[in-house]
Amino acid sequence: MRRLNRKKTLNLMKELDAFPKVPESYVETSASGGTVSLIAFTTIAFLTIMEFMVYRDTWMKYEYEVDKDFTSKLRINIDITVAMRCQYVGADVLDLAETMVASADGLIYEPVIFELTPQQKELQRMLQLIQSRLQEEHSLQDVIFKSAFKSASTALPPREDNSLQSPDACRIHGHLYVNKVAGNFHITVGKAIPHPRGHAHLAALVSHESYNFSHRIDHLSFGELIPGIINPLDGTEKIASDHNQMFQYFITVVPTKLHTYKISAETHQFSVTERERVINHAAGSHGVSGIFMKYDISSLMVTVTEEHMPFWQFLVRLCGIIGGIFSTTGILHGVGRFVAEIIFCRFRLGSHRSTSVPLPDGHTSNHLPLITENSTH
Repeated sequence: MRRLNRKKTLNLMKELDAFPKVPESYVETSASGGTVSLIAFTTIAFLTIMEFMVYRDTWMKYEYEVDKDFTSKLRINIDITVAMRCQYVGADVLDLAETMVASADGLIYEPVIFELTPQQKELQRMLQLIQSRLQEEHSLQDVIFKSAFKSASTALPPREDNSLQSPDACRIHGHLYVNKVAGNFHITVGKAIPHPRGHAHLAALVSHESYNFSHRIDHLSFGELIPGIINPLDGTEKIASDHNQMFQYFITVVPTKLHTYKISAETHQFSVTERERVINHAAGSHGVSGIFMKYDISSLMVTVTEEHMPFWQFLVRLCGIIGGIFSTTGILHGVGRFVAEIIFCRFRLGSHRSTSVPLPDGHTSNHLPLITENSTH
């Protein structure tokens, strides 16, 4: 009984077999078939390796929504060196709500030498090269997002100033917390003094000949400080051509949530346009000498998520590659053999055509000569 059940089961499985079976007598090996098979296997191996590399890679997905968080504070991270002594300059923030944030709340004034060391110049040159490449190839930003926390900090190495040389510049670094509204962070002559209608700077005691707003922006970012992220103004250096010169940066800040396989952070991206001009009241160019960074907060929030191809999708694509190449090469091989047989057939027919035989009456006979037994000997 068990043997009968096994036979029935085996017969049932044979009946369910949907794959066609080709008799061995129908299978022929040929040089052309071997060549096509070799090409097919090579192509499958190459595309499989490429598909595996795509499977291992990740990409960044961007989603946009309205930023509904308007109660939290915005953090500004600053590291700027101005070519003036610290007692001559002052930095603060004034927003549209007439709220003033003094630099004493989180900024440090450090006397330094404006000239960089060779090591610092090399890093600054590298930052400027990366900035120029980011402006040309925007897809590099995805690489920077994925490499966050992997690379070292983009800040300049510690300044190894020569103690024999007196400091001629002021490094203003630290962070400030401001309201999430448009504002103006500026560095100008004199310390800031608040008053009911705004604020003022004590610049009367500083001579115009000592004005020099040549500056270097080693780092400027908004939101959480993430090592490895390169911001648009990092590595910027401006040299003033006149004592009374104004440098303006118009910044649009976009709140950004970054979710990768390495980190999850809330930061801010920003775009910037620059303008500089010499203050000359006689020529109609009015204003105040200094460095002015006017920022505005975008109402949209960007969520950047790192995604990976699912394993099932990788298997489906791999099966499609293998099956598609086998089917395509089989069709091309069959068409090629068919065309070759037609061409060779014509050549064979041409070689077996009858030859014309002259007859005594001047006519020709195109019939093939009869093959007799005597002609075969």
